[in-house]
Amino acid sequence: MIGAGGTGGHIYPGLALADALRRAVPAAEISFVGTTRGLETRLIPRAGYRLHTVDMIPFDPSLGARRYLLPSALVRSAGQCRTVLREQRAQVAVGMGGYPSAPVILGARWSGLPSLIHESNAVPGRANRFAARLTPHVAVAFDRSRAGLAGGEHARVVGMPIAAALAGLDRAARRPEARRALGVPDGARLVVFNGGSLGAARLTEAATELARRWRHRRDVHLLIKTGPDALEEARFRLAGSEVARVVPYLDHMDQVYAAADLVVCRAGSATVAELASTGVPAVLVPYPHAPGDHQTHNARVLTDAGAGLLLPDAETTAGRLAELVEPLLADPARLAAMESAADPGPHAYAADLLAAEVLRLAGHPLPTPHPLERTP
Repeated sequence: MIGAGGTGGHIYPGLALADALRRAVPAAEISFVGTTRGLETRLIPRAGYRLHTVDMIPFDPSLGARRYLLPSALVRSAGQCRTVLREQRAQVAVGMGGYPSAPVILGARWSGLPSLIHESNAVPGRANRFAARLTPHVAVAFDRSRAGLAGGEHARVVGMPIAAALAGLDRAARRPEARRALGVPDGARLVVFNGGSLGAARLTEAATELARRWRHRRDVHLLIKTGPDALEEARFRLAGSEVARVVPYLDHMDQVYAAADLVVCRAGSATVAELASTGVPAVLVPYPHAPGDHQTHNARVLTDAGAGLLLPDAETTAGRLAELVEPLLADPARLAAMESAADPGPHAYAADLLAAEVLRLAGHPLPTPHPLERTP
């Protein structure tokens, strides 16, 4: 049973783990716990997994007076999880972070089941900081996140589970086919704007204005992910544009990364891991209201290595983007250096490493254990 929900940053790694478990043990029965308010209601069933929903609310101080409802909501939803765990005869519970995962770990504790959490951000989220006190089994995507978790000194650095299509991506081999599929004109540089699973108004506004400034250029093409809510306005702003294309979602990220010359994006942990694994140069615009400013810490995993540039959200305008992006697109050697600087780390095989640990806790260790080391 995997607890994952809210945003794609928790759901997609959970799906990558589920797929790895199924590759290792095809007969494994895997289901998810989430809520009715997040992207899990669409993404998890579409991936072919069962979703159980509970009545959990976010670990969010901005709830105001409603934050006093959190303890009762946690107890209620943990009880619901305990019932589901028993009905499904679950052998192990996994929390991928985000508020739907905490009751899964608490429900497993009440049921006497082994459990494990995976922390995907460089700065741990509130749900996992709580859940880490309920289980001795902790895995993290980035070494720097161990310091923020109870018992973090014993946490295993396994990387960020990413989709198999990204883990083995050969950008050079896929590039011609990917560019044709995305309609990128011959000879044009492709800049992708990705605001995360729900889109980002700041990025969409800056990208559409940049496209209007560059409307007469033929050496650059913009692919702008708006999220569903901003799609129609963006289409209106860019009506008739030949330099940009707007889409509500980017469903085939292997294709997108293969075709892209540069990505301008938020700095969610899944995005950072994907960029590190595929080597796509990036301009990272951290979401400024992320708890603990964790997106800035995520971004520095790439920027400190020279694989990306950091642009504060408040400075993200069409003019500032032009100042950063134009010199990069005009300097293939610099783009190549940024690509080479990306450290793929363990992300490409993180899903398999995490799956091996989950199976061990469930009493079904693989014949040849994965090297789930990197502990101090």
